[in-house]
Order: sequence, then structure tokens, then C-alpha cells
Amino acid sequence: MKKRITILLLALAALPAWANLNIFATVPEWGALAKEIGGDKVRVYTATTAFQDPHRIEAKPSLLAQARQAQLVIAVGADLEVGWLPLVLRDSGNAAIQPGQPGYFEAAAWVKRLDVPTVLDRAHGDVHSGGNPHIQLDPRNILKVGEALTARLSELDAANAASYQAAFKTFAGKWRSAMVRWEKEGAPLRGVAVLVHHQSFIYLSSWLGIREVGSLEPKPGIEPTSGQLSALLARQQTVPAKMVLRTAYQQDGPSQWMAGKAGIPAVLLPFTVGGTAEASDLFGLFDDTLQRLLKALR
Repeated sequence: MKKRITILLLALAALPAWANLNIFATVPEWGALAKEIGGDKVRVYTATTAFQDPHRIEAKPSLLAQARQAQLVIAVGADLEVGWLPLVLRDSGNAAIQPGQPGYFEAAAWVKRLDVPTVLDRAHGDVHSGGNPHIQLDPRNILKVGEALTARLSELDAANAASYQAAFKTFAGKWRSAMVRWEKEGAPLRGVAVLVHHQSFIYLSSWLGIREVGSLEPKPGIEPTSGQLSALLARQQTVPAKMVLRTAYQQDGPSQWMAGKAGIPAVLLPFTVGGTAEASDLFGLFDDTLQRLLKALR
């Protein structure tokens, strides 16, 4: 009998440990950050990919099932997921992850948001009342969100608080070193004029000193029109842009048209983790973004 018990205990010890926290991340960048901090103490489900517009997601039963099991939801906030996340939270029946509870975390709440509208009017397009929500493309924001997320993980899972704090300390040290390198590499981009498909890159532009001189969309969230594209092309004579930028989930037709007519590069940027093969994690996201911008500049 003792021999059988010993064998059973050895077999159980060989099994992988279950994750302590189930995390539901709405977008890839915050899912990736949760993995950096949580390691094997968390199981992260990411609701969207880099090839989906995070504004426009269907609240499918598969999302409800994942939210029902979650102890923590990591959202962008700033109204990015307003069209689908409230439905997922409500229909999940999970009281622990509702707004206002410790199991609900909004990344945008921990950073200074840009492009906050002074007037709210749907006639102006898809305007976010809390400011531009695409905060992940300023690496300084990654650190701010990471610090707050570490505190929240430690609150929800106090038994592993020391592990979360040590992991974030290690990550933050590597991240700060990478930021020094990125800022040095990105110096040639300062003052460079660009066109953007959508106002997806405002935090990247603010960090690197890039000048956004026009958007292919006539209004935020409204697909580019021939009139808007023609007007931007005419402006090239007086306000010339050096390249036109889009994300991995946006159609390439408008940026390719503008690039062809204006004789400038059309640049696909990963925008989030997984947007390109090279952007497989947060470090790769910034490495590849900079390399693509610098290549277009050359």
C-alpha cells in the first residue's frame, strides 16, 4: 500500500501546476504583458488578434465562456471595446469581473491619454470620449500599465505577489534598456511627416517626434473616400509626407493608392503583438516597428 501511495504522489508531482489566475485580455498587447508578469502563475486568453479591428468584435459564445471562467479582465478602456465588451461582461454572469470590481482592469486608466475631444459629436466620426485608446505604442505607457497590473495581480493572488513583483522588476529593467536603444535608433524619424490610414499611431508619433500631417479617413472610423484621398494627394505639393502608415488589420488599398500616386512608401506596422511575424512579443513589436519605419525612410 505504501508503495502504491508513493507512486501516486510521484505521478501527481510530475503533473504541470494549474495556473492560479485565469485572465481574459481584450487585445494582444495586454495579454502579452500579463504573460511577462504572470509567467506560469497565469493562464491568459486573448479575445482578439492583430488582424481584427478591436473596435468591432462580435460578442460570440466563445468569448462568454472564457469570461465566465476569468478572475481578471484586462481591457484597454477609453471606449475602445464599448461595442462588445459590456455585452460579454454582462452575459458572462461573472460578478468578479464587472467594472468597479478588482477583477476588472483598464489599461488606459493608468496613462495620460492624447487627443481627448473637447466636444462630443457623432458627426465627427468614431470619436472616443476618453481620448485616443491606442496607448500601447508609447513604450513608457507599457511600464506604467505594467506597474499597475503587477499591483492588481498581487492583490488578486496574494500568495504569488512576490513572484509577480520580481517578474515585473526583471521585465522593467530589460524594457528600460530597450527604450534607450529604441530612442537612439528612432532619432532619424524626428520631424518626419507621415500620413496615416486611421489615428492608430498618435502615441508612437508623440514618443518619436513623428509629424502626422493627414489621415486617409475623412473622419475617424469612416473608410477613406476618393475625395479625401485626392485632397491629400493635392496637399503633397505643399505639405509632403514621406510615407503612409497602416495597421495589420486595415485594408491596404487606400494606402497603396496614395503611395503609388505620391511616390512614397506604404508601410504596414504591426500595431500590436502578432501583427507581423517579427512582432511575436512586446520587444519584437517595437523592434519591428522601428525597423520598418527606418527602412521606409531610407
